[in-house]
Amino acid sequence: MLLIHDVVEIDAGDTPLHENFRSRDEVFTAEAKAAERIFGLLPPALKDEFLSLWLEFETGASPEARLARAVDRLQPLISNILNKGGTWAESETTEKVVIERYGTPISAALPELWPEVLELVQWHFGRTS
Repeated sequence: MLLIHDVVEIDAGDTPLHENFRSRDEVFTAEAKAAERIFGLLPPALKDEFLSLWLEFETGASPEARLARAVDRLQPLISNILNKGGTWAESETTEKVVIERYGTPISAALPELWPEVLELVQWHFGRTS
């Protein structure tokens, strides 16, 4: 599911959660067009399966999709922390924005892990709880 999601982002362009140059609707529309085009190259049964998995991920329609979305959010969060802010620093992203945009998917699917992740975010931004 994560790979299918990423293949579509490669084609449509990956928009970091903390950047606001495209609306969520614009991103979804661009990715839906990319998914249709890419998966349209496959035999019909595979096309339908991959489109279904892509949509399941995007909507968080299953526990597996919610877990995949959490992992998808967790990876760049950890990368930015380990990279002295990385793209957060470049775009002057605030702690509040990080918590709002990354927190919900991670805390919903991995509630036991979220307090530890939140502590890392707070440490990165120079405060601890």
